Amino acid sequence: MSTHLEEKRERILEIINALAEESAKGTPIVVEGRKDAETLRKLGVAGTVITAKTGGKTFLDTVSEIEQTEAAEVILLLDFDRRGKQGTKLLKQHLEHAKIKPNTTFWRSLSAWLGKEIQCIEDITTYMVTLQDKIDA
Repeated sequence: MSTHLEEKRERILEIINALAEESAKGTPIVVEGRKDAETLRKLGVAGTVITAKTGGKTFLDTVSEIEQTEAAEVILLLDFDRRGKQGTKLLKQHLEHAKIKPNTTFWRSLSAWLGKEIQCIEDITTYMVTLQDKIDA
């Protein structure tokens, strides 16, 4: 059992490390809210993080903010719940229309490993601690 949990932990950490590397190269990351952005910081992601749902922002406001970064690609990392999935789809369409490549690879990978157990990006750090506790037990 613990080997499965250890593998799961390693895979999630690999995804987060790759995300941090991509962010360090200058690729902005879009999350839903401030707590999601704080979670990414705790996980070692130091690059540009744009929040899509703070201060009454619309998705078009978010796309406009992304366009101002002049990035050719942006990583979408909204929550794994129904609203996050809808938001990801909508943002993806708007970004494609604006000729900005939406990267959903990290979202799909994390969703595959975490989507059944957590719904929000902000819960990743707590989940990782719980996972480590289960491995150590």
